[in-house]
Amino acid sequence: MNTRPITRRSFVQTTSTASALAALSPGVFGAARTRPLRTALIGTGGRGTGAANDHLEAARELGVDVRLVLLGDVFEDRLERSISALRNVGIEISRGQTMLGFDAYRRIAEADVDIVLLTTPPNFRPRHLAAAVAAGKHIFVEKPIAVDPVGCRSAMETGRIATEKKLSIVAGTQRRHEPGYLAIAKAIHDGAIGRIVGGTVHFCLDGGSIGRRPPGLSDAEWMIRSWNGWAEMCGDHIVEQHVHSLDVMNWFLGTHPVNCVSFGHRLRRRGGNCYDFFSTDYEFPGGVHIHSMARQVTGTWSRIGQFFRGERGMADVTGLVFADRVYVGGADRRSPIDLGRWERTPTSYVREHMNLIRSVLDGNPINEAQNIAESSLTAVMGRMSAYNGQLVTWDEMMASNFQCTPSAEDFERGTVTLPPEEAPVPGRG
Repeated sequence: MNTRPITRRSFVQTTSTASALAALSPGVFGAARTRPLRTALIGTGGRGTGAANDHLEAARELGVDVRLVLLGDVFEDRLERSISALRNVGIEISRGQTMLGFDAYRRIAEADVDIVLLTTPPNFRPRHLAAAVAAGKHIFVEKPIAVDPVGCRSAMETGRIATEKKLSIVAGTQRRHEPGYLAIAKAIHDGAIGRIVGGTVHFCLDGGSIGRRPPGLSDAEWMIRSWNGWAEMCGDHIVEQHVHSLDVMNWFLGTHPVNCVSFGHRLRRRGGNCYDFFSTDYEFPGGVHIHSMARQVTGTWSRIGQFFRGERGMADVTGLVFADRVYVGGADRRSPIDLGRWERTPTSYVREHMNLIRSVLDGNPINEAQNIAESSLTAVMGRMSAYNGQLVTWDEMMASNFQCTPSAEDFERGTVTLPPEEAPVPGRG
């Protein structure tokens, strides 16, 4: 997860690159503008800070004027820290440019902004996404886009509405914007390794406990401040984190799985109700099986990557961001495919925002809502199979009315009750 700090250089260069331009010239991105693009950030925690930094760095790379004009959060201390961080790099955000509360997303969506960055915990994203699209805003939304089948289907419908309204939705699955991954995807889709017949995808890292609940925090505040420890808030780490590798899996195979069988357990984690690991067998059309491994256990083997075996070769993609290699041929005679040369800077975290900004200025919308909703639902399907110990099908997920509670609506209504701090036991009941 990218949480790089906002530097004075990135902010000053971003806001001053086009400061001499009162408007973009008619030749830039195909149309003149009478004012800069105005961006709002909803969710000012670490991921929000990283997204804001990437967004403004993207504007600097493009040489266009984009300004962060509104901040929203449910916690005043986070807003204060964001204001202070911005002031330290020469950007003044007044308290009049902030909105506080569980309805801040709605008020910001209705404000005079062009782009909204949605970086609140995943539980809130379908509701926030729908409000921003209803208000006619272009959107960057972090992954995953939802934590349950109801939320995933809501995001799909919101994506359809965004298409009708010609709005851009770019998701935080940055690998789809990384030149190396794009080159390998093209090679695979062009038949370089033949039909994919199997593979494995990994997201195995350190991780663990959320600690003890500090005294004086309400159930709602504790769940939000420790959101990555609660399946109701983050979807468990197979959804919140492993969705990156599952998204690559769906992308390279060109579709979503038809069913899965999964198992997992919780042995070392303390606090919250998430698992330590998931092992999932995803079946795709044509009887293709991909093994998925997701783990958050400190002191164990780590790998983030994807491996696919085709009828005529294999693709091995490793690392957090950058594609590694593709081979064709048998095990004794492998030839690397020439993927061409690509620049590794700016990073894919910045490139996704460059593509968003470019799409807004070009009037040529990008809409990744369906992709990220399907990848999120793929992860949710794996989690639900592990929790209940049963084979789960895609059709069951698309028909399911299951919604995690407390929901985003419960937080807005003030009716949040902390779930039990225990992990689900498959086969029980």
